Amino acid sequence: MKNNHKLTTDSKLPNIGVTIFTVMSKLAADCGAINLSQGFPDFQADPALFEATLRAMRDGRNQYPPMAGMPELRTAIADKIEALYGVRYDSDQEITVTAGATQAIFTAIAAFVRGGDEVIVFEPVYDSYVPAIETVGGKAVYAQLGFPDYKPDWSRVRSLISPRTRMIIINSPHNPTGSLLDAEDLAALVELTRDTDIVVLSDEVYEHIVFDGERHASVASIPELASRSLVVSSFGKTYHITGWKIGYVFGAADLMTEFRKVHQFNVFTVNTPCQIGIADYMRDASRHLGLASFYEKKRDFFRDQLRGSRFELLPCRGTYFQLARYDKISDRPDREFAQWLTREVGVAVIPVSVFYQDGRDDRVVRFCFAKQEATLAAAGAKLRRV
Repeated sequence: MKNNHKLTTDSKLPNIGVTIFTVMSKLAADCGAINLSQGFPDFQADPALFEATLRAMRDGRNQYPPMAGMPELRTAIADKIEALYGVRYDSDQEITVTAGATQAIFTAIAAFVRGGDEVIVFEPVYDSYVPAIETVGGKAVYAQLGFPDYKPDWSRVRSLISPRTRMIIINSPHNPTGSLLDAEDLAALVELTRDTDIVVLSDEVYEHIVFDGERHASVASIPELASRSLVVSSFGKTYHITGWKIGYVFGAADLMTEFRKVHQFNVFTVNTPCQIGIADYMRDASRHLGLASFYEKKRDFFRDQLRGSRFELLPCRGTYFQLARYDKISDRPDREFAQWLTREVGVAVIPVSVFYQDGRDDRVVRFCFAKQEATLAAAGAKLRRV
């Protein structure tokens, strides 16, 4: 049937294209380059996790789970939070299993941000936050982390708070920079939000990947902050299963009630046997408590690989990302440099300017070191020749 009418659409996200992660991973595949761009491991998870999940499948646990997630998984999450941060969240009312951290973040924003509301985010800002804010009619307000240590300026944040400020999004350990918020930062956030209706959305998906003997500072450990916060974490990052897309969010019951109102129609629920498999696997706490040491060795190995290169490595206090300045190598803009490095050198990276609204370019790129040592060594050999 022929129709000559051309449908006109008014895009909610007119300036958004394909994410840089998709672009660089495709370019890496097309060029046969080593992919240190997108943040996923190139090694397998523990077979015990697969076996636990397969048992659940074979036991017939393949139908819809409860909307908030399997009770045994929510209980395991509550136990972990209590062990780590000294506070008990109610597994029935205050914890929800999600289809990955990105869904949790979008749902939290959709639940609390209305048209015209403002949300403070910190640049360089992870790429999913602002599109989610704008999709629901909110406005992102940008505070910049200081270069090159990527620390927040809380006096600047205070100046950005207005009567329309509905939410502040924080991310620690921070993607893409590998920086951390500490107890002093959280104390400043307490002071800024006291006696306001501001909701704090705390992206803590790399909570177990903190280096050099430091401890992760979670908003959950500070009662005054916890009462206004939703905290997001991810099993994908913790157990090397990013493709399973299973995360969770926890927060005070009144906040979780609103979160679930959106969640039940946004996703409703998440893969049953995988939830059961993860719950079983979580019984051994060493599996997440050992993650910092595991990735610290990879960080140090990768940094050693770049010793003698012309890249200038910035501090990496957490996550599995390493930033590096390349201004001694090239004066190309970072997007152009990332494409050149992929095509001509054979190593794919992420240009950090994509995490700034104005494309601020400090000539810095992001490497992912969640890879086998053989992969990192092969990349290192190429990068030392640049």
